[in-house]
Amino acid sequence: MILPGATLGILGGGQLGQMFTLAARRMGYGVWVLDPDPDCPAAAVADRHLCAPYDDFSALALLADHCAAVTAEFENVPASAMIYLEARIPVRPGSTALAIAQDRVREKTFFQDLGLEVAPFALLRQEDDVELVARKLSFPAILKTTRFGYDGKGQQNVTTASELPAAWASLNTPEAILESRIKLVQEFSVVLARSVEGMMVFYPLAENRHHHAVLDLSIVPARIPEALQNQARQSAACIAEALNYVGVLAVEFFVEEEGRLLVNEMAPRPHNSGHYTIDACVSSQFDQQVRALCGLSLADIRLLSPVVMMNLLGDLWEEGGPDWQKLFQHPQIKVHLYGKKEARPGRKMGHVNALSSDAERALAVLETLRQDWNWPR
Repeated sequence: MILPGATLGILGGGQLGQMFTLAARRMGYGVWVLDPDPDCPAAAVADRHLCAPYDDFSALALLADHCAAVTAEFENVPASAMIYLEARIPVRPGSTALAIAQDRVREKTFFQDLGLEVAPFALLRQEDDVELVARKLSFPAILKTTRFGYDGKGQQNVTTASELPAAWASLNTPEAILESRIKLVQEFSVVLARSVEGMMVFYPLAENRHHHAVLDLSIVPARIPEALQNQARQSAACIAEALNYVGVLAVEFFVEEEGRLLVNEMAPRPHNSGHYTIDACVSSQFDQQVRALCGLSLADIRLLSPVVMMNLLGDLWEEGGPDWQKLFQHPQIKVHLYGKKEARPGRKMGHVNALSSDAERALAVLETLRQDWNWPR
């Protein structure tokens, strides 16, 4: 076990790195952050910020020399960096989980190999693949880059097969993955933590709503049939076991019109849809991230209050920012701002958690704010 007083390292200093750092420091640990952005949110709260590229081996050597263990804020850390660190200190989760999550085709194939269902997909690598894929999949579909896509970035809607060549060219990528659109009824996520000993705990499922492919709301408890919730937890546990995973893992699911459960993707880290845990659970997903990294027992994940999490995107700042006075008039709302210096459309600047006696009332509070701000549903 790594006990308080030790120093932990994290690759990535965005809001997830910031929230990890705050949890770790509250629990008595020092934190070093490696991030190339001099203004990254975690820099303001970490003991030391190594402002360097993720594959800067002199910076990685400093982490290895001064940190008892290292984790990552996001999955697109270079594999070479993780392998270098793994040879020297504990890295949790390991490079295998990150490598799978970095590549959409490898990720979906991994799910299929475990016997889990995914939306129909096909890989495009050369021009001859276009005609084959067009015959294989139904349209409309979504064309995505195989790597580095998130929050709707790196993807194009494709209504018919004839649009496919132009859509692929617009992505400017040597390979892409095409996924058939499904008749979607619900989206939700499972956030779990798994310890060094293999113990797992599951947070209450979050029912998710997206706007322009960016997470908008997470509603907890999720209004999902219990049988589907159990199936999702079993699927997420299967993924974690297959990876011998240590840390916090999020798995996103789709529910088809016919009630079939499909795995969408995994995030080998805390997740945006798990931010409700900071205010509504006994222990947050970031507390669990610290505990798993340090080889400690996992904490209680009990839900203390129904809650709805809403992201605050940079679009709100285009007209001068949210109406803070109206926001703070609601005593049920907990505000989390990330300290990002530049607001851009679609950029996550913060989030709020609305807590109430039931999720519908919490949702109503946020809907009132939407009307006041003319915020899109």
